[in-house]
Amino acid sequence: MADPAGFLKVRQRELPMDRPVSLRLLDFREVRADVPPDDVMSHRQAGRCMDCGVPFCHRGCPLGNLIPEWNDLVWRDDWHSASDRLHATNNFPEFTGRICPALCEGSCVLGINQPPVTIEAIEMAIVDRAFANGWIKPEIPERLTGFTVAVVGSGPAGLATAQQLTRAGHTVAVYERADRPGGLLRYGIPDFKLGKHHLDLRLSQMQAEGTRFRTGVEIGADISWEDLRQRYDALVIAIGSTVPRDLDLPGRELKGVHFAKPFLEQANVVASGRMVANQVSGRDKHVIVIGGGDTGSDCVGTSLRQGAKSVTSLEIMPQPTADRPSHQPWPVFPQVFKTSSSHEEGGERVYTVTSLEFQGRQGRLEALRVADAARDASGRFGPVEGTERSLPADLVLIAMGFTGPEATQLVQQLGLKLGERGTLLRDESYATAKEGVFVAGDAGRGQSLVVWAIAEGRAAAAAVDRYLQGSTELHNPVFATEAPMAL
Repeated sequence: MADPAGFLKVRQRELPMDRPVSLRLLDFREVRADVPPDDVMSHRQAGRCMDCGVPFCHRGCPLGNLIPEWNDLVWRDDWHSASDRLHATNNFPEFTGRICPALCEGSCVLGINQPPVTIEAIEMAIVDRAFANGWIKPEIPERLTGFTVAVVGSGPAGLATAQQLTRAGHTVAVYERADRPGGLLRYGIPDFKLGKHHLDLRLSQMQAEGTRFRTGVEIGADISWEDLRQRYDALVIAIGSTVPRDLDLPGRELKGVHFAKPFLEQANVVASGRMVANQVSGRDKHVIVIGGGDTGSDCVGTSLRQGAKSVTSLEIMPQPTADRPSHQPWPVFPQVFKTSSSHEEGGERVYTVTSLEFQGRQGRLEALRVADAARDASGRFGPVEGTERSLPADLVLIAMGFTGPEATQLVQQLGLKLGERGTLLRDESYATAKEGVFVAGDAGRGQSLVVWAIAEGRAAAAAVDRYLQGSTELHNPVFATEAPMAL
């Protein structure tokens, strides 16, 4: 363990400093201040990790991260070994250290009656120090197996699958329909949350290890799914859950109503220094974001940086409580009220409100008609009579989540089947009914978190390796196929 009395001596959480709001709204650089990892802070916070007997943080983390071990190593100032323990279960801690909701902290034993250990911040400090000191090097396999694997999709699930299989000695090609690899890590998550230089560093490592990337190729159109399957010994589908949930209301056809995903993709392209013709932008507009999740939060921060007149977030659910709800006891991950970095920067958040109609003239959006929301006898939310009102809106961004993968061609060309939730059917080994075809990440799980995508990628890689060679030595996260610890 770390400091035996650390949790008694240091009772408060300390987190790395963010840049001032007035400065970070001027650019798309990461919100976190660009300063070296604070050794003293990380040492002190790692010392709060307890000798708790049963470290429930393992169970809270889908990857089964060895959190107490690398906390102890940080407290002992053995950062190199801490990096080795961190990477033993997580291919990309620089991603999870920045954009994970820290499920592990929700099940930290110290969190029963004190603020939990700052696990995520320590994780980020470890990996940033490891990159800065050149400790993270390509892990080139000692021998090649002769087997070939195609991975379709270069988001976190696809990248984790590909890296694991490459290290096992297989020849792996990753296909991505976008012009650059990374999937949602590159084009879905804004730079102010995840700077793309972190992604590029990891991609360089993967290329040096032998993973091949084929960008600008849309499987199903440029190459049929069946042809791709015939070219490789195994095929892993990691295309994510990208079909957005729509809002079928009067006026949906008006100009100014857009899905969040294309809006964020365009903003990320522009942030990389490239131009986008007819970009959807919040500049000088009243922006309304429908949906209070991470995607909605990203739309808020992006719109504010673009120079929106106002930004309003609408959520049909009630505002969560500040403290852990009684029906979500430890170690269940609690749904509590949180303020993201984007919400710190401005805008208004409105809860228990439902949208009724997009309003406009001459084909152009001018307002969104809404009403207060309340549950009816069946438990569904509906409008409260007499509370109807119109909110000025030049741009409405629908950020209500995703319903499943784009699977029409997979069904037609490979004969894959969909489950009740619109996801690709697979068994406990991530295998579909089609011989040699596997599914990893949101395409099979449904919309989820980056940490779950990495865990599924690692687990699917172990399954593919076992399919090809009869056995595997790849790490397989024990909780990767289970539901997250949240209600």
